[in-house]
Amino acid sequence: MKVFLVAGEKSGDALGGKLIHALRARLGGALEVAGVGGEAMAREGLISLFPLEDVAVNGFVAVAARLSKLVARIAQTAQACAAWKPDVLVIIDAPDFTHRVARRVRAVAPNIPIVDYVSPSVWAWRPRRAPAMRAYVDRVLALFPFEPAAHERLGGPPCEFVGHPLVEHLDELRPNATEEGLRAGDPPLVLLMPGSRASEIARLMPVFGQALRRTAMVGRALDVALPAVPHLENAIREEIRSWPVKPDVVVGERPKLGVIRRARAALAASGTATLELALAGVPMVVAYKVSPIEELAKYFITVNSIVLPNLILGENVVPEFLQRDCEPKMLARALHTMIEGGPERDRQIAAFARLPGLLAPAGKTPSQAAADAVIATATS
Repeated sequence: MKVFLVAGEKSGDALGGKLIHALRARLGGALEVAGVGGEAMAREGLISLFPLEDVAVNGFVAVAARLSKLVARIAQTAQACAAWKPDVLVIIDAPDFTHRVARRVRAVAPNIPIVDYVSPSVWAWRPRRAPAMRAYVDRVLALFPFEPAAHERLGGPPCEFVGHPLVEHLDELRPNATEEGLRAGDPPLVLLMPGSRASEIARLMPVFGQALRRTAMVGRALDVALPAVPHLENAIREEIRSWPVKPDVVVGERPKLGVIRRARAALAASGTATLELALAGVPMVVAYKVSPIEELAKYFITVNSIVLPNLILGENVVPEFLQRDCEPKMLARALHTMIEGGPERDRQIAAFARLPGLLAPAGKTPSQAAADAVIATATS
């Protein structure tokens, strides 16, 4: 079976790597892969057409700034896919890039079935994308349990829930008995997680630093850790040079998981990190800021939270502070509550305990369910 996979950023690369591994477990040596990916997919045997960094951009402003290069890479990827004649094309998240590839492939090679692994957030904004996808997507693999109903309601392509791959790593996220003791001890460990993109670091780090200073002034002594992705480590270290309370910067996945397991509370940017924290049982405060142009998107958002655990649980247990509300005084007050305890902290912990059961299909891991759906699409 020939599977052409197209990821557009690091999170999609991680999903693609797990998917290739699960496909190989099902198909053995009868699997060939090609396409676009990063390090995780390369470890599973994919030779990328070009570096993932060429297309790993997000947001209106960033996309506009690199539009010519993106257009060239879209055309290159679609042409390579059509020429290779795979049994199935799998596009993975990053719709600004991957969906444009899919549309071009459908136009020049309409017989290639196309699977979209990770639904765009049609349930949150731009719902008209759902019916438009029917023209170039044959099957959507959803990470979240509420998404199939959303696609059915909006007239999108057939959509099935395959689960979120983070539930495959609960043992790495959950604290052992020693780490549980450290969570309850003094001084408490607080996490700052300002995001994994340069734009997020630039907008959120100054606010997080001021919120941390306020929190330290009114509470007990704190230990603070800041997990960083390698390509932003230098920018983060430069930013914290002037902070009166300096976090310990930890780089890499294993160190990040280590501090998550010991953390008592967290201040985090909206994104996948909030789901990691929730599965680890870490109470949190969520904040986010975008550019003034991107802020206009709020008028088209149709959900009452942008925090993933809130959306999955169906209740807003995690406080969120967006745009003008993302300011030090409000963040510090909410974070202090999460550190010291009380009904709001207890409510989060109780709600987070329900998440694993909501994020995995019965009888399979999410990656296995995704692999089975890809094989079924290729052979139908």
